[in-house]
Order: sequence, then C-alpha cells, then structure tokens
Amino acid sequence: MRFIDIEGKTPVNTPRDPDFPDWEPWAQEAWVAWLAQSQAYYQQLETLHNNSDIEGRNKFIDDHAAHWGRLKPWLQVLSKGKCWFSEVKELFSHYDVEHFRPKKETKALDGTVRDGYWWLAFDYTNYRLCGNVGNRKKGGWFPLKEGSLVSEFNNRCEESEAIYLLDPTDPDDVNLIAFDEEGNAIAAPGISDWEKQRVEETIKRLKLNEHAALPEERRKIWQKVSQEIELYLKAKSRCSHGCNPAAKQKVRDHLINIRSMTQAGAELSSVARWCILFRNEPQLIRLAA
Repeated sequence: MRFIDIEGKTPVNTPRDPDFPDWEPWAQEAWVAWLAQSQAYYQQLETLHNNSDIEGRNKFIDDHAAHWGRLKPWLQVLSKGKCWFSEVKELFSHYDVEHFRPKKETKALDGTVRDGYWWLAFDYTNYRLCGNVGNRKKGGWFPLKEGSLVSEFNNRCEESEAIYLLDPTDPDDVNLIAFDEEGNAIAAPGISDWEKQRVEETIKRLKLNEHAALPEERRKIWQKVSQEIELYLKAKSRCSHGCNPAAKQKVRDHLINIRSMTQAGAELSSVARWCILFRNEPQLIRLAA
C-alpha cells in the first residue's frame, strides 16, 4: 500500500500522463457541473432520509452509480493504474470506485449493522480505487474501535472516528503495513497493539493475503529486488577504492533497477521498499526513501 495524495487534487489540475494517453484533464466547467450534480443528489438523499424512506434512499444511490463511475479514469491516473489497496493492476481483477466509508449500511466486527454514510455517496473525497477481489469481500464492513465516536448525519465527525481499515490516502496508515520474503502482508515492526489490529483487519477484509496470486507476485518482486541488491553490493565492493569503471557502471545499473522498482508508480513498490528496509543496511536505506 502506497500513499495516494488526493489533497487538493481534482480532475482539472491532474495533468496528462504519457502512461494514460486517453486521459484528458477536465475543463473547470465540467468539474463545477459534476460537483453541482453531486450536491443536487445529496439534497435528494437528504429529503428521502428525512422522510424515513431508507429503501428509496439506497435505491437512489444505486441508480446513480454512473456519477462516481465517471471519476474512475482520474483515480487510475492518481495511482499510475494501481489498485489503491493491493498496489497491483490486473492481478486484483478489474477496478471498482469503492466508497471507503460504506454508502448504504455499515457492519461492525461482530456483524452488527448500522446505517451507512449515505451523505458521502456522492462525495469524491470518499472514493478509493479498488480491485473488485478486495472490494467484494469488504462490502459494507467498516468496523470502529469500541468506544469510538460514530459519525452520523446530524453529528458529523468522520475525522474523529477510530477506524479499523487502513486508508491509502492517510500517509500514517500506509506505513503500518509491511511485507515479508514469502510475499505476505504483515504488520510493520514496532507499531502498537491497536495498529496491529488495524493491519490484521485490513488484510482480512480486503483479501490481501487470501487471494493467492497476490502473495506469489509479491514474493517474486522480493526475490528480484534481493538479487539486484546482492549484485549492487558486489559491484560496490569492487569499486570502493576507485579505478574500476566497469564495476562503477554496474553499480549505476543496479541502482537504476532497484530505484525503478521502488518508485511509487511501480507495481508492488511497497514490497520492494520493505525488502530493502528489512536488510537494515545503512548504505541501502536511502534506496527505500
């Protein structure tokens, strides 16, 4: 999982990307119109909710799913085409525009159901790009820590909820999850018990280990990075005293390969990063930055 910075980002100010030739930034007028439509939909949801027509409210959300679907290409550009949770492209199946806080109903750890965050159904800041393997299992699961404040329509406090699921748009959350040499998602070293619980729940709810192809692909990345590191260290040792231009060129080549796998846009770049971090060698740490 890598941090997706959406603060201040819109389809208007997200530039063209050569990896996505079909992506064109929106005109400001188109974005204003999309936001206005979102507000109109929100007002209709509020009316249905105030009339206690929960079934009608939820049907209205389903009937207008195409509205948030229009943002899928933009969300893909923000993550270089990767699922925001699994960090792969095709391996986690095709993408859904997922509502981080569920839009119709919400399930707790024990399966207890409460009303969803319907007022966020058309709020683009609640959207995340997720492969449907994980999104299908997550569904309405959005557990909160016992004793947490609970955001409700008449008492909005989402920012104060103690949530279990890690959020890829939170730079602190993405650092809580690590990976091992077998390709498994694990809790990062040194985190608190509560943070470990959050990692474990996220792994379970999004099938980050259960989907067998995903750990296998992580394991391959780990092995590839490990091999590059060994070759880099070997070449480095041969040119540490100078006068070995061939070895120096190999150092450069292996550094380029390692850096290409740790760049945010690369598939499973967080796995490559943790492979380096777990080596705990000072001369390698800068490669994981």
